[in-house]
Amino acid sequence: MVTTPQPLPAASPDPTKLALVYTTDLAGLRAQAQGLVDAAELHADYRIMRPRAPWSLLSPKLWPGARRVVVPSLLAPPAGDVLIGCGGAAARLLAELRRPDRPAVIIQNPRLDPRRFDLVIAAPHDRLSGPNIFIARTALHRVTQASLTDAARQWSGRLAGLPRPLVAVLIGGSNGRYRLDDQTARSLAADLAAMMQRDRVGLMLTPSRRTSASARAILTDALAPLGAYIWDMRGDNPYFGMLALANAIIVTADSVSMVSEAVATRAPVMLARLPGRSARIGAFMEDMVVRGRARWFAGRLESWSTDPLNDTPAAADALRHCLGW
Repeated sequence: MVTTPQPLPAASPDPTKLALVYTTDLAGLRAQAQGLVDAAELHADYRIMRPRAPWSLLSPKLWPGARRVVVPSLLAPPAGDVLIGCGGAAARLLAELRRPDRPAVIIQNPRLDPRRFDLVIAAPHDRLSGPNIFIARTALHRVTQASLTDAARQWSGRLAGLPRPLVAVLIGGSNGRYRLDDQTARSLAADLAAMMQRDRVGLMLTPSRRTSASARAILTDALAPLGAYIWDMRGDNPYFGMLALANAIIVTADSVSMVSEAVATRAPVMLARLPGRSARIGAFMEDMVVRGRARWFAGRLESWSTDPLNDTPAAADALRHCLGW
C-alpha cells in the first residue's frame, strides 16, 4: 500500500540556491512547480518549454531527445543548483540534463525509470515506491494560511455585500477529457441558481482561462440577476479572496489543481461533475471523497467539519532532505 511520507527533518532553507524550473505552458503545471519552489524558499529561473515543430505535434515519449526538441535558449546558463520540472515533457528533459552536481526533481509520474531522478513527487494512484519517491495526496500549489489571511484582508470589504453563508464556485473548462459546453453550463447554472434560492446563500464565481466565453455568459446571465458576484476576468483576480472567505467551495471536477487548492482551506468542498472521463483525475476526485474532504455537488449547500489538506510543505521538506539542504 502506498502511503504519504511524513515531513522529514530538514536543514534551514537556503534562499541562495537557484532552481531551474521547466514546464510546458499549462497553468496547472506551472502552479505546481511554483508551489514547490515557494515552499522550499528557493530562487527560481522559470523556463517554459515550447517544443519546436514537428515535435510539438507528438507525445514527448516519441521525441528523438528532449534537448534536440526544445529551443536552445532553454539550455542557456546559469546552470542552477537543482532542476525542477512538472509533467511528462519536463521529465524527458530533466533526465537528460541531470548531473551529479545538478540534481533533478520531477513533479508527477515521469513515465520513466524513477531512478533517473533524485526525487519524484507522485500521486497515490501512480503506485510508485522507492527511497526517492514522495507521495503527495494533493497537487502542489501556492495556497498557504498566510496567503489566505492576506487575501481575506484584501477582499473582505469588496465582497461584504454578499449574503452569508458564502459559497465560492471555481469553474474550469473543457480539457480533452472533460467538457464544459453550453448545455453543461446551463445545467450547472440551474443547479447553482436553485441552491442560491433554496439555501439562501451568497455566491461568488470565478471562471478560468479554460472557461469558454459562451459558458461564462450563460453562468453570468443565470446567476448575476440573483445577486451573485461573477468575476469578469478584468482587474484584480479574486481567486485567493474567494478561497479565503468562502464558507463552502464548489469546484468543477476537471481540475486536480483547483480542487487541491480548495481543500487546502478550512471550507467544505463540493465537486461538480462534468461530462467525460479521466482515470487519473477521476481517481483523485474519488480519493478526496473517500477521505471525507470533498463531496459530490447535488444542487444543495452541504456543510461538515473539515481540516485543511495540503502536502506542499511536506514535499518541500522532502526536497530539502533529499538534497541535503
